[in-house]
Amino acid sequence: MATATPAATATVDLGPDLGPAAALSCRECGTRFPLGPSFACLECFGPLEIAYDFGSYEAEELRGRIEAGPASIWRYAPLLPVPADVAAKPNLNPGWTPLVKADNLGRELGFTAQLHIKDDSGNPTHSFKDRVVACAIEAARAFGFTTLSCSSTGNLAGAVGAAAARAGFRSCVFIPHDLEQGKVVMAGVYGGELVGIEGNYDDVNRFCSELIGDPAGEGWGFVNVNLRPYYGEGSKTLAYEICEQLGWRLPEQIVIPIASGSQLTKIDKGLQELIRLGLVEDRPYRIFGAQAEGCSPVSAAFKAGHDVIRPVKPDTIAKSLAIGNPADGPYVLDIARRTGGAVEDVTDAEVVAAIKLLARTEGIFAETAGGVTVGVLKKLVETGRLDPARETVAINTGDGLKTLDAVSDAGLTATIRPTLDSLRASGILDQHSRAAGPASA
Repeated sequence: MATATPAATATVDLGPDLGPAAALSCRECGTRFPLGPSFACLECFGPLEIAYDFGSYEAEELRGRIEAGPASIWRYAPLLPVPADVAAKPNLNPGWTPLVKADNLGRELGFTAQLHIKDDSGNPTHSFKDRVVACAIEAARAFGFTTLSCSSTGNLAGAVGAAAARAGFRSCVFIPHDLEQGKVVMAGVYGGELVGIEGNYDDVNRFCSELIGDPAGEGWGFVNVNLRPYYGEGSKTLAYEICEQLGWRLPEQIVIPIASGSQLTKIDKGLQELIRLGLVEDRPYRIFGAQAEGCSPVSAAFKAGHDVIRPVKPDTIAKSLAIGNPADGPYVLDIARRTGGAVEDVTDAEVVAAIKLLARTEGIFAETAGGVTVGVLKKLVETGRLDPARETVAINTGDGLKTLDAVSDAGLTATIRPTLDSLRASGILDQHSRAAGPASA
C-alpha cells in the first residue's frame, strides 16, 4: 500500500511587523501601497502616509491600556507603526514630557484661561526629534536597513546619531555647513559620520534624495526621506500626550512651529484619531502655525490667501525652522483654515525677546524655534487672532543650550569683590529690596 506524502506547508509572508500599520496611503489620491520604504505615490507623486487598522478597541479599554503603559511614547504603541514589544527593544524611549501650566507667562500676555507650554526639551537629545526618530528606527529594523541617515537642520542629526548608537546601527547624517556649533557638537559626539554640505537645508535634502537613488545608498534608511511616512507618525504623540495630560480632552487652541510643516499636520492627525477612537470628546479646536520672518513661505501664503507655497531662501537665526520649501506647507494652510487658526511670523529680534520672556516668566530656556512659537503666540494675542479666554497650548521643541548665540548678550549682571560693601555698591540689593514677593499659589 502506497504511503501518503505529507502536504507541503505553505509559507505565508506576513510582511513587516509594524503593529496596527496596514498600508501606505497617498494623501492626495488615496491609492494604497504595501508597507515599505517608500514616500511618494506611484500614481500621482503625492506624499504617502500610514493607514491603520486599529481593531475594535472599546474607548475605555484602550484608555486604560495607554495609562498603564510606560512613561514614554510607547504607551501609545497601539496607535503607532511599531511592533507591540517596542518598549523592550534598545531605543531612547522618548516622550511623556511636561505640560507646564504657564501662569506667569499667561498673566503677562493677558490670558484669562489656562496657558500651557508643552516642553519637549526634556527628551533624550533635548528636542522633539527623538519622537520621530524612534518611530523611523522601528521601520528601519523591519526593512533591514543597516545605516541610519537624514538631512537635518541640526536637531534631527543629533537624534539620529543617538538613536543609532543605542540601537546598534551605523549612522551618517548630513547638515548645512553653517549650523550653530552646539548642534554640530551634539550631532557629532555619538560616533557616527557627520557631513556638512555647502548650502542650506534644501540643498542638503536634494543631495540626500540623489543618494537614495544611487547604488551607494543601498542599505541606508533616511528617516525623513524613504522612511518619512513612519517618521512623521512620531509627531502624533505630542497630540496624544497633550490630550491625556489635560485629562483626555482637546485643547481649544494650539501654537506649533513650522519647519517642513510635518509636525503640525501630524498633530492634527493625532487629534482626529483620538476623536474617532472615542478617547476625547469631539469639539472645535484651532491650530496656529509659527514661522520666523526670515523663512516664512507658509505664513506669506496664508496672509495672501494663496494655496501654493513659493519657496524662499532662508535668512533667520531660527535655523531649526529654516526650510525654504516646506513639503507639508500646503497641508498646513488647509489645517489652519479648516480649524479657524492662522499662520504668523516674527522677526529675529522678536524671537530673541520671546526666548527671554519664556525664560524670565517660566524658567524654560527654549531654543530659537521655541522663541518663534512664543513670539507668534504673543503677536496673535496682541492682534486679537488668538483668544486669551480659551485654553491654549504652545509647543517648545528644543533646549536653548543648543542656540546660545541667539542670547549671547545675557550674562553677568555685575562683577564684585567678595564683600558686602561691594554688593551694596553694585545696587543689586536696592533692586531686591523694592521687588515684590512671588505670586501666591
